Amino acid sequence: MIHRRLLATGTALLATAVLAACGSMGGKPSTTVELTPTAAVTPNPARGSVTLTALDHGVRVSGEVRGLAPGSEHGFHIHEKGDCGNNGNASGGHFNPAGGTHGKFSAPGSHAGELPSLVADASGVARFSVENHAISLTDGAANNVRGRALVVHRDRDDFTTQPAGNSGPRVLCAVVAQN
Repeated sequence: MIHRRLLATGTALLATAVLAACGSMGGKPSTTVELTPTAAVTPNPARGSVTLTALDHGVRVSGEVRGLAPGSEHGFHIHEKGDCGNNGNASGGHFNPAGGTHGKFSAPGSHAGELPSLVADASGVARFSVENHAISLTDGAANNVRGRALVVHRDRDDFTTQPAGNSGPRVLCAVVAQN
């Protein structure tokens, strides 16, 4: 009887601790995806991990990409389709539910799928954390990015060429998981 009571008390305490931990994390939905190389550029040693975390208004996109050329700059976008086939080209154009134009991240009228360019350090690593208030992880929302692709391009984004910034082939791709 004492063992059962201790077990029940221990289980209740563990459940309380888990719920408290979730509450302290804000209980916001998040998902992590692994960027994998396409065959558009070979050899391609680059790999990355990106975490998308829901905010009250938008999504925090954070992560790291390794194996880039030291000091290089790369276009980084959310694309409309969740398909990394055909060297990432099956992902379609930039995610653009409001019909904006291509431009810099968070500039008025820009695509929702715009993200800041990735800039690799002297070791070929790009680290980033940005809040994008034009997207969400909310099922049914027009700006939901679940089921869409994250793409890293070979070249820097010029922020002016329509519709995609002339940033070259798609060298890394990942699909944001559905709920």
